[in-house]
Amino acid sequence: MDFNFSEDQDQLRDAVRKWVDKGYDFERRRGIEAKGGFSREAWDELAELGLGGLYISEDNGGLGMGPVAGMVVMEELGRGIVLEPFAQTLIAGAVLGGYADAATKENWLPRIAGGQALVVLAYQERKARYRLDVCDATAVKSGNGYSLTGAKSVVPVGDEADAFLVPAKVDGKIALFLVERSASGVEARGYGTQDGGRAAEVVFDKADATLVTADGLTALEYAVDVGIAATCAEAVGVLDKTLDVTIDYMNQRKQFGVVIASFQALRHRIADMKMQLELARSMSYYATLKLNAPADERRQALARAKYQLGTSMRYVAANSVQLHGGIGVTDEYIGSHYFRKLTQLELTFGDTLHHLGEVSARMQDTAGVFA
Repeated sequence: MDFNFSEDQDQLRDAVRKWVDKGYDFERRRGIEAKGGFSREAWDELAELGLGGLYISEDNGGLGMGPVAGMVVMEELGRGIVLEPFAQTLIAGAVLGGYADAATKENWLPRIAGGQALVVLAYQERKARYRLDVCDATAVKSGNGYSLTGAKSVVPVGDEADAFLVPAKVDGKIALFLVERSASGVEARGYGTQDGGRAAEVVFDKADATLVTADGLTALEYAVDVGIAATCAEAVGVLDKTLDVTIDYMNQRKQFGVVIASFQALRHRIADMKMQLELARSMSYYATLKLNAPADERRQALARAKYQLGTSMRYVAANSVQLHGGIGVTDEYIGSHYFRKLTQLELTFGDTLHHLGEVSARMQDTAGVFA
C-alpha cells in the first residue's frame, strides 16, 4: 500500500498549514469561541484556498482531488483545532455529487465549492443512539417537491448553515432530502459545544424539501463514512499537536532542579503516546483509502478505524493532562483545548463502544456466512 503523497497533496498541506499557523492562531480561535463558535469570515478564508471543491468534480466547479486530499486538509485543520466544520463540506460534496440529480448538482455544488453555501448533515435523532436506520422524521409529496416534518439534534452550526441534508421516511422507507434553512417551517436553536464549536437543535415543520435520493439509507451510510474518515484525519492532527504541546511543556517544567522530560518513567509514557498516535495515523489512512470500496467492506473498515481512533484519543488525551498536572485543564492554556477537542471527536459519528459493537456484529455476520 502506497503512503507517499503526491506533489499536489504536499502543496495543499503546506498551504493549509500556513493558513492555520498565520491566520488561525490560539487567540483568534479563542475570540471565535467567545463569539459563539463559528466565524463566517474564517469560513470564507478556507473557501478562498479552494478547499470547498476537494470532493466536487471539475464539471461542477470543484477540484476533484478526492479523499486523500480531504484527509490532508483535515489533519492540518486538526492541528489548529479549527472550529469551522469543514468535514461537513466534504460530506455535502460527496453525497450530492454521488446521489443528486443534475439540476440539484448544478444548483448547489458550484456554491459549495466556492464557499457561498454551507450545507451540513442533519441526521441525529434523540432516540437513535448512532443507529442510522432509526428515523422518525417523515416527508410527503407536496406539489413538485416534498414537505418534511421532524427534529434533528446536534447539527453542526445548524443555526448558521445555509441548508441541511436530512434523512426522512417516505412511505416507511428512508430517503434523503435537501432543506434550506431559510425555508418556512425550519427553526434552529444554536448552542456552544464542549470543544468550543457550535451546534443546533433543528425542527422541521412541513418544510419545503428537495429529494436528493429515494435510497436514503445507502446515501446516509456513505455520508457518515465520509464524516468518519474526515474525523479520523482531524483527530490525527489534534493528537500530533497534543503530543508536541506535552513534550514542549515537559522540556520546560522542572522538578528537583531538572526538567521532567529527563525522567525515564515519563519518557516511556511519551513513547506510548507516540505509539498510539502512529496507530491512529495508520488507521486514518486505511479509512480514507477504503472510502471507495464496496459498501460492506467500507463500513467495516470505517468502524475499525473509528474504534482505533477513539482508543488512541482517550489514551493520549488522558496522559497529556496527567503529564501536565493542573495546568492541563485550565482554559487559559492551549493544551486543555486540545483535550476538549479530542473528547468531542471521540463521540462524533459514533463513540468507541458503538464502533466496537459494529465491528463485532459484522465479524459475526461474516463468520455466519462461512460456518
